Amino acid sequence: MRLFAVACVLAGAVAWGAGWLRPFEAVELPFVHEPSKSSRKYLPESVSGSVALLDYDGDGLLDIYCVNGAAVRDLMPKGARADKSAAKYWNRLYRNKGDGAFEDVTEKAGVRGSFYGMGAAAADFDNDGDTDLYVTGFGGNELFRNRGDGAFEEIGAAAGVRGGEWSTGAAWVDVDGDGKLDLAVARYVEWDYHDRWCGPRQQELRSYCNPETFPPASHLLFHNEGGGRFRDVSRESGFGSAPGRGLGVALTDYDGDGRIDITVANDAAPQQLFHNEGGGKLREAGFDMNIAYDDNGRVFSGMGLDWGDVDGDGRDELVVNALAQQRYALYRWAGGTFEYASAETGLAAASRNHSGWGMKLVDMDNDGRLDLVTAQSHVMDNIERTQPTVAHREPMMLLHNVGGLFEDVSARMGAAWLKPRAARGAAFGDLDNDGLVDVVVVSQEEKAVVFRNRGAGGHWLLVKLAGVVSNRDGIGALVRVRAGGREQRRMVTTAGSYLASNDVRAHFGLGEAAVANEVEVIWPRGMRQIVRNVKAGQVLLLREPSAP
Repeated sequence: MRLFAVACVLAGAVAWGAGWLRPFEAVELPFVHEPSKSSRKYLPESVSGSVALLDYDGDGLLDIYCVNGAAVRDLMPKGARADKSAAKYWNRLYRNKGDGAFEDVTEKAGVRGSFYGMGAAAADFDNDGDTDLYVTGFGGNELFRNRGDGAFEEIGAAAGVRGGEWSTGAAWVDVDGDGKLDLAVARYVEWDYHDRWCGPRQQELRSYCNPETFPPASHLLFHNEGGGRFRDVSRESGFGSAPGRGLGVALTDYDGDGRIDITVANDAAPQQLFHNEGGGKLREAGFDMNIAYDDNGRVFSGMGLDWGDVDGDGRDELVVNALAQQRYALYRWAGGTFEYASAETGLAAASRNHSGWGMKLVDMDNDGRLDLVTAQSHVMDNIERTQPTVAHREPMMLLHNVGGLFEDVSARMGAAWLKPRAARGAAFGDLDNDGLVDVVVVSQEEKAVVFRNRGAGGHWLLVKLAGVVSNRDGIGALVRVRAGGREQRRMVTTAGSYLASNDVRAHFGLGEAAVANEVEVIWPRGMRQIVRNVKAGQVLLLREPSAP
């Protein structure tokens, strides 16, 4: 077994402004994302690469699963580049040693993967106390069931969730409220290996085809029947009746009716919001709720997305990133529908010349406000030849939340943060349980990076749920924390960002408050639980009451 000592580059540690932000400590993992690029510019090469955070061995520390972009068994057509050393194409699982080092346990755990990988979604789908892992890809998907002994078994075909064609983002969600996690899977376009030329022939410049070149694909929804079996309810549920060029997936209960809705970020197609009608039925309401288009009524290249209460008004906003010149979108509640508010919040100005992928609203300095972190890169690796003002490789971006307005503080976050990358997936979670949210980023053709958050000050609380009547992870629960005269809210989910899976624990920055006056949980099955006078600086484990 190989142990990898982490190589750290520690920047200066000067706090920013009134907050507690400090430059990140960059930790490189041995994993190198291999998109298996070819001269034919096959479209999967341009969008692959992601990461999941999960505690696979139950030791209380988040481990890291990196998704590669090339198949172990060769799916490439004859003539395309292939490499006989299959190991370089494996997905990789790194066990968190708790001392700043990560151990490659891929072989032991049995999670190397077999398809051209795209994304991952982690959760305890069978309610046995062990975190399972679903991996999406081109050509098929895999479900790794955690056996509880440090290893997984792949049951995708037997469980009925193999899918097929081109799957991208995925989310575990109890759609019908029966206490078992169902599986929502976004799909991209109808595509196969071909020799289509896209780009200006007169310049002999071949580029990746615009996704509008291909028909949108129908999404998938698998209902958890129990016993390790799922049933495809894509058509009957309505989730598969509205095709989109889907990438990122996020969850919300935007209207507060107690049922979980599903959002899909679509590339060169209207953004989608599937309203949960009850009884396992979903209705696509993106246009009705005014989140389908930008403020000019145009589609844009939605890739990463997330929900969170940016302005502290008790209603969640939706953020969706896009390509350069399109601006990242922010939609806020305007009474009955949403309104496009990127300009008013400073997001439009900060993002105009950037292209985003992994993205999350997260309190990076524990001041009680949600900041916005984005992993960036243009999708075209030769974009500078046609648009000289746009860069292919870009640095990370951190927008600090100052009273509901975003201010770009990226320049203060250290040299590693500012290094241009072809970033794709980003996952968010507290890797060392110090109350500060860390970021793991997978970039194409270079090593994955853990950005350790080394902020100072600001009290915090992590809330971990254990469902009894609801699903074991409490996914879909609403957690409210009241502290320091402020109320914050989080939905428990591992979804969001770009093809990634995040820390299932709900993180709250409490600022100067050393005690949370009240922690309230509305469980997915409707139970309401309140604990009071909770000391900050801990992982609070709450078990669902079995009766009201």
